[in-house]
Amino acid sequence: MTMMRAIQVPAKGESMKLVEIPIPVPEEGQVLLRIEACGVCNGDSMAIGGASPEYPRIPGHEVIGIVTELGSGSTRWEIGQRVGIGWHGGHDHVTGLTMDGGYAEYMVAFEDSLTHIPNEVSSEEAAPLMCAGKTTFSALRNSSARPGDLVAISGIGGLGHLAVQYAKKAGYQTIAVSRGSDKEKLARELGAHYYIDSEKEDPAKALQALRGAKVILATAPNAKVISTLINGLGKDGELIIVAGSGERLELSAMDFLKGPHTVRGSFTGQSKEIDAAVRFSVLTDVRPMIEVFPLEQASEAYEKMMSAKTRFRAVLSLTK
Repeated sequence: MTMMRAIQVPAKGESMKLVEIPIPVPEEGQVLLRIEACGVCNGDSMAIGGASPEYPRIPGHEVIGIVTELGSGSTRWEIGQRVGIGWHGGHDHVTGLTMDGGYAEYMVAFEDSLTHIPNEVSSEEAAPLMCAGKTTFSALRNSSARPGDLVAISGIGGLGHLAVQYAKKAGYQTIAVSRGSDKEKLARELGAHYYIDSEKEDPAKALQALRGAKVILATAPNAKVISTLINGLGKDGELIIVAGSGERLELSAMDFLKGPHTVRGSFTGQSKEIDAAVRFSVLTDVRPMIEVFPLEQASEAYEKMMSAKTRFRAVLSLTK
């Protein structure tokens, strides 16, 4: 077979289309992957919305596949191994933005950008770990929190439902913060020790009643909510933002001085960080909650994800 199915953005401003195009050929230092699953992530909106420097473009940066062909000089992987790739495609490339991604049956990838995927996790469950899992895990792992510290997760969605699991498994006193009492049961099932319903009480005041959080992880892209969370930090607390919003934060100098407090973002994605997230997920049995779609329903999966109607990560499966 020399042709493959792929979901392609033909040109800037145009909608995604299911096309049949030639299977790409790996060049020096690259491998060819037969894709088994690809997560549908908010970051895909950049390529789909017209931000790629070159079109046509195949989106997708939460990719799990099988190595099927080695390019010249490629020695790191063997044919038949299952690997994953995230946002950072290696060699200054962004997967699914400056190079073709995983909304397809095959893709080429630089061998040094790949991560081994162990047998204990399915391809569909592993796909969101390439970005959502890695992002939340790395943010907590690189934070100032230590086992026993109070860590609050704001938002119980695609990022937050993984963050709650990681926080609990890492030994933190885990607080889930979300809107509505209907989220409490799930939050506790994911591992939260406490649940704060922002419709019934001020999250910052509720956190202060628990002596303040060492770390608050903001996983929902709401600038107003994020801005108020700083008041829930304890001394030398950290507010870490992992969900992007174009809105400006409403913070004053006193918000930083009275802690003192730190507000920072966290976005990593090199293969070593992904590998650490995958290994911890397997070791502690952390798994994403996913909704699986076939490749031809990529547009439906994307729209459902963007409207926050997916519970909680959308994944394209090419093995079903």
